[in-house]
Amino acid sequence: MEDHALRAVERLTTRPPEPYETLSLTPITPLIGAEVSGPALSGELTPQQEKELKHAFLTHHVLVFRDQELTPEQHKRFAALFGELHPVALAAEDVDPYVLEIRADKDSRAVAGNGWHADGTADAEPSLGSMLHITTIPEGGSGGDTLFANMHLAYELLSPAMRAFLDGLAALHDGALPWTAAGRTPPPEYDVPRTEHPVVVRHPETGRKLLFVNGPYTSHITQLSRPESDALLQMLYNHVARTPLLQCRVRWQPRTLVFWDNRCVQHHAVWDYFPHTRYGRRVAIEGTRPRS
Repeated sequence: MEDHALRAVERLTTRPPEPYETLSLTPITPLIGAEVSGPALSGELTPQQEKELKHAFLTHHVLVFRDQELTPEQHKRFAALFGELHPVALAAEDVDPYVLEIRADKDSRAVAGNGWHADGTADAEPSLGSMLHITTIPEGGSGGDTLFANMHLAYELLSPAMRAFLDGLAALHDGALPWTAAGRTPPPEYDVPRTEHPVVVRHPETGRKLLFVNGPYTSHITQLSRPESDALLQMLYNHVARTPLLQCRVRWQPRTLVFWDNRCVQHHAVWDYFPHTRYGRRVAIEGTRPRS
């Protein structure tokens, strides 16, 4: 491991353990993710539980809660502790505008999230994070895992020269790209978002730098020619996908809720369970405009 990368990892793995009074945390890896036990998310949380959950969220970026029985209203109430709810794009009139159903079965020909990405980065203000509550897992209890990657560490593992180069760049994020990649056209009622964001941004709460480009939404780096942009972006995407040190893997069980920080985490919903069924509900939280 390069010296700069070793220092970045050591900063995270040598920090003192966090004292929690109302929670029990088990890290998934030393660098990203933690399983949380203690609170029943269907009920009211104490102020101390809220404080400790928010601290754990900023520290571990991905929180996993097992055996949570939640109605959609309870799910939304828990999400609202972290901010205003983020509406679902193109929600039908007869459904809850803040609850997105996540479903795949024998009739599916594609699934949402089957590739590394952060949600909605073409928006001027992408979501703070998402809470996905899975209630049905594939038959046999295997398949359908979700991978998560730490974008703080993705930036910090790059060479100092590459980090300095990226710090001055911006990229266009285009909400039409996922549609065109699937051979479809966005519906006429969809106001397609297109926003330029810095390639490297700072987390709005911790101030830590992170890499902010992803394959489904990032069109190109605006200061570079298209061939230069394509080559650089592909290198960064490969860096995220092929560096296991950045990643943790969540194996779903029925009634599991996972809360991830969309500002500094990418995720990949692995579709390896066709023709079986996987079902859950996702609630997202409003964010702010990314800043360098």
